[in-house]
Amino acid sequence: MLQDKDRIFTNLYGFDDWGLDGARRRGDWDNTKALLEKGRDWIVDEVKASGLRGRGGAGFSTGLKWSFMPKVNDGRPHYLVVNADESEPGTCKDREILRNDPHKLVEGCLIAGFAMGAHAAYIYVRGEFIFERKRLQAAVDQAYAAGLLGDNACGSGWKFDVYVHHGAGAYICGEETALLESLEGKKGQPRLKPPFPANMGLYGCPTTVNNVESIAVAPTILRRGASWFMGFGRPNNSGTKIYCISGHVNTPCNVEESMSIPLRELIEKHAGGVRGGWDNLLAVIPGGASVPMIPKSICDTVLMDFDALKEVRSGLGTAAVIVMDKSTDLIRAIARLSAFYKHESCGQCTPCREGTGWMWRVMERLVTGDAEVSEIDMLLDVSTRIEGHTICALGDAAAWPVQGLIRHFRPVLEERILNHRVKRTGKIAAE
Repeated sequence: MLQDKDRIFTNLYGFDDWGLDGARRRGDWDNTKALLEKGRDWIVDEVKASGLRGRGGAGFSTGLKWSFMPKVNDGRPHYLVVNADESEPGTCKDREILRNDPHKLVEGCLIAGFAMGAHAAYIYVRGEFIFERKRLQAAVDQAYAAGLLGDNACGSGWKFDVYVHHGAGAYICGEETALLESLEGKKGQPRLKPPFPANMGLYGCPTTVNNVESIAVAPTILRRGASWFMGFGRPNNSGTKIYCISGHVNTPCNVEESMSIPLRELIEKHAGGVRGGWDNLLAVIPGGASVPMIPKSICDTVLMDFDALKEVRSGLGTAAVIVMDKSTDLIRAIARLSAFYKHESCGQCTPCREGTGWMWRVMERLVTGDAEVSEIDMLLDVSTRIEGHTICALGDAAAWPVQGLIRHFRPVLEERILNHRVKRTGKIAAE
């Protein structure tokens, strides 16, 4: 278990003062100028050496992503964009950072922005986050008043501005290029890549888009050292992580823990265990609604990190753990997610626009059992024709929950169909 002295988010639950005075007591904004004076290359190299991988779901090396920004300015401004459009079902970590520890994010913006030669950061906040946006804006205002942002940020001579932008509540705007389109005042639809944002992003200028948690941990990593952060978790899966645990547990919670913690330990030590005991567990979605579920047999031993979950054909994603006990109608649960992705598809790509609706309609019939057993394979086939054939990852996100259901719980689907047939006809007909 992670010790309190090693936690980065020391006010995750809001027990202390969220404002500048409280943040400084907890170590934020502590001689930030000295960190900046070590130079852009040192900051990028230290974050790269720490092994920090993006906390928004993709898991790409954060320091490597920063290094893609042009070293020489060609006359265009550089931008940092922070993705606070936290719309993934089951995920609720960034909201708590904005609400209770906003100065970690604001300071992180300055340090990351400086490392990439950016003089401005835009924080794109989910449309439904009204209170969180007000709290974040208040923290930004406090930082300006204290001289931590502005023309001479922290006395470093670096001009840096932070703008809080409130989205309109579209899930697709969590995709980095759709977010950039929305920031520019256009319809939130993903862009084709290349060009990548580091070459042509916001307003056609070099841009890096990072998740809230990825940026907020950077100042602590630089103060305590890359080797300290590397000391948690397994190789290539280092550091601490905020896990969101919800569903059929006794005490749903957000908790910062070490990467690579066993899933069972995470649930039993922090979420009070599965409702009715561990043996009552049926399945878990380990990384937010867009990753495939895993059955109890895998949950018994799997570790919570990028590589371990990839090996069992799921993913860490945002580390939003959705626990489902034996009372769960898994088919109905996945049908509900299919409805969500159908609704949130931007409609730009044909496989996603047409496929998400098609999958949802089949899933709705599978819920009642009003389908043929042969349609299970057809549904799986259609999901593979959506996955990997769209501009952004929403098509994958829609396909994976369906694939996880069929992969691990095909007998449940078949039983539902056969039971419905018995009720309808009074006999089991040959398929």
